[in-house]
Amino acid sequence: MTSASEIPCSLDRTDRRILDILRREGRIAITELAQRVGLTASPCAERMRRMERAGVITGYHARVAPQALGKTLLVFVELTLAAKSEDIFEKVRHELLQVPDVLECHLVSGSFDYLVKARLGGMPEYRRLLGDLLKRLPVPAESHSYVVMEEIKGG
Repeated sequence: MTSASEIPCSLDRTDRRILDILRREGRIAITELAQRVGLTASPCAERMRRMERAGVITGYHARVAPQALGKTLLVFVELTLAAKSEDIFEKVRHELLQVPDVLECHLVSGSFDYLVKARLGGMPEYRRLLGDLLKRLPVPAESHSYVVMEEIKGG
């Protein structure tokens, strides 16, 4: 996957408007999108293809209500590793990518190393997830968890 710092594509004002609209309205018709950014459909579609090839647009997906899947518990877990090195970070990365309930995982600076976001069906699933996370790590780790009581704005 291309990181944001590796993207060779330069974006002009029109590209940024296209991206802003797509971010909010991913299913918008190309003709409507083109009209809203002041282009015809063909040049608008070409801009989108160029941004897809460059890794600026990384995909299109549906946002599904977690309740529809029985995933009503949202948790954030801070992980602090007992030891740190590039090799350890790579092993952690590999392991955390294998956990399906992990929606997001970020290596961060500060008082802990990783911030993990997971959506689960309830506390028993959370308990299993936490045990699984700690077991998968290549070094001992400390965890602190935060259960979301109300999701005010999500993405």
